[in-house]
Amino acid sequence: MNGILIAMILALLIPIYEAWQDEDIWQKMLAFASIATKTSIMILVVSVLRDDWMIGLVGVLILSVGNAALMLLAHIIRRLNEL
Repeated sequence: MNGILIAMILALLIPIYEAWQDEDIWQKMLAFASIATKTSIMILVVSVLRDDWMIGLVGVLILSVGNAALMLLAHIIRRLNEL
């Protein structure tokens, strides 16, 4: 169990490094979307291991609503750059 979570945390560090290194706003937004997805998958794994469906519900909400908000922000930034 601990090995799976450690591997997931290490996989989470890759997009964090990419967002820190790159100056392009689109690459940073892609990295943050990846971080949100990986974090919600980690929450879902923890909820299955603990057999707690309320934690799983929070993971599903983050997975569905978090990326939608990020895509809305991407469209707003694109529209502002067109002006």
